Amino acid sequence: MAYNEELAHRIRALLVDELGVTEKRMFGGLAFLVDAKMAVAVSREGGLLLRVEPTQLDRLLTRAGARVCVMRGREMAGWLRVDDDALRTKRQLEGWVARAIAYARSLPRRSR
Repeated sequence: MAYNEELAHRIRALLVDELGVTEKRMFGGLAFLVDAKMAVAVSREGGLLLRVEPTQLDRLLTRAGARVCVMRGREMAGWLRVDDDALRTKRQLEGWVARAIAYARSLPRRSR
């Protein structure tokens, strides 16, 4: 299954004025990176894959459509999946994207 192009366009519209944002095809979806750090992705499985503050995970899991990200049978600490149904409005999507972008910006720069 290909990722949702409409959702990708909606995210682009939210990030148009953000500095340091790039796009990269990853995991069969489309990831949005901030200063080379993955923040949010349109998942090929539908919905979003996003990076969040690990200490906030339990609280965020109480929100509609949010679930722990599991890859290859393993829960990924600090990563959530959010279902399409929980992203219908601009306000819903904007909240998740803003959270992921802010967290990615808070992470230290990677040394090369």
